[in-house]
Amino acid sequence: MLRFLIRLGVFLGLAAVALLLSALLIPGMHLHWQGFLVAIIVFAVVQAAIEWLVGAIFRRGAPAVAGAAGLISTAAALLLASLGDGITFDGIAPWVLAAVLIWLITGLIGWLAGKYLLPKVAPGKPKA
Repeated sequence: MLRFLIRLGVFLGLAAVALLLSALLIPGMHLHWQGFLVAIIVFAVVQAAIEWLVGAIFRRGAPAVAGAAGLISTAAALLLASLGDGITFDGIAPWVLAAVLIWLITGLIGWLAGKYLLPKVAPGKPKA
């Protein structure tokens, strides 16, 4: 349960950091503070659900498709999160750039967090 809560916190934190960095770096992407929290939650939940679904379907048969699923889920989650008041785009180019940048940020930081914040315990060894 503790591991799940840590992963949830990391995932929501990653969504917030990635959205903030993208809004700072990409002209044409705007965050509106009144809907930012809702946008983070919508983005994180939609991305997690799509990534899990596509990963469950394609992970064994086509790992490359499962890797691309992260980009697809990020783009879809960003589109759905932008339906509310939290995120707006001035066109399709900022949306595409934001999807790629957010995918890169969440992938890199998520990998680092998983490697260093959630160490795996080998079977048969006691937890330290």
